[in-house]
Amino acid sequence: MKFNTKVIHGGQHHDPSTGAVMPPVYHTSTFAQTSPGVHTGYEYSRADNPTRTALEHALESIENGARGLAFSSGLAAIDCVMRLLKPNDEVIAMDDLYGGTYRLFTRFYQDLGIKFHFINMNDLELFQSKINDKTKLVWIETPTNPLMKLADIEAIAKITKQHQLLFAVDNTFATPYLQKPLDLGADIVMHSATKYLGGHSDVIAGALVIKDEELGKQLHFTQFATGATLGPQECFLVLRGIKTLHLRVERHCFNGQKVAEFLEQHPLIDKVLYPGLASHPQHDLAKKQMPKGFGGMVSFTFKSGIKADAISFLEKLKVFTLAESLGGVESLANHPALMTHASIPAEKRAEIGVTDDMVRLSVGVEDIDDLLADIEQALK
Repeated sequence: MKFNTKVIHGGQHHDPSTGAVMPPVYHTSTFAQTSPGVHTGYEYSRADNPTRTALEHALESIENGARGLAFSSGLAAIDCVMRLLKPNDEVIAMDDLYGGTYRLFTRFYQDLGIKFHFINMNDLELFQSKINDKTKLVWIETPTNPLMKLADIEAIAKITKQHQLLFAVDNTFATPYLQKPLDLGADIVMHSATKYLGGHSDVIAGALVIKDEELGKQLHFTQFATGATLGPQECFLVLRGIKTLHLRVERHCFNGQKVAEFLEQHPLIDKVLYPGLASHPQHDLAKKQMPKGFGGMVSFTFKSGIKADAISFLEKLKVFTLAESLGGVESLANHPALMTHASIPAEKRAEIGVTDDMVRLSVGVEDIDDLLADIEQALK
């Protein structure tokens, strides 16, 4: 199957008892057994639930993985991976990460004795210099949140394979429609399924897709033992969202490109961060790694460099909604330093380039003329 068919049919089956085209929402905590330990494969919904199974099979299909797992949030999915580690293990991660990921790493797992190296993953020599016998995991986002940096998944994977390291990629911004990390050599793909996979700002969910079946079983056991599973209603909503993923992301890409080009020409705007622009320092890598498009996330700064200009812009918006999160059909605007990345210390934000005048846009699927008009009036 090609991708546009996979999102609708991949890993999916009609309900065998009724023929229902959409998987039923199994609101049940437990399942009847014919004899002690003899059952249909389902015994307790924390371990497995048929609605969750349907979603997990869809995740496997669209990411070309062996095992999909659905979690109660994206951070719960990341936490499950981190539980593979032990005190004194080391992790190499990108220097630009979602604030919640950075907070989990530095304020929880660092205190448990795990060492983190946050580096520019485009410097492969620096990356290799950080690898030692304690290194166990490499964690990246590409594109990053909110600086829209890219990392060369294929190049990093060659190094992680050489050193037998686990390699995990947060694919939330790109989605499997635009980028396939497992095909490029990653071992684990993570999604905040709250975002583009769900696509309608009505569910909190996370996902892992694992390339190796045995690693998938290990992570499933961790999920079962710690309990961060996704409920059946939320599974149904994410599965429904996946079925229109290709249509929505095509529009997000079209609108994102137009918004980025408009901002780049505006006299008040300084930097526009969008992989689809020729001015993006990794535009060539974006064309190679994300061949279908460049997504709907755009960040920018003001020539004045003043935080008040960013706040004024955000307060004037009428079509864009000032809110955290991203990836829904509606356009959202965000101030990273005060909102999504506030948990990152100010000196660390300054070091990586998350300035106080930065605005991050999640460009939705509305009419592009309305979006551009809204941005124009908010910049006056």
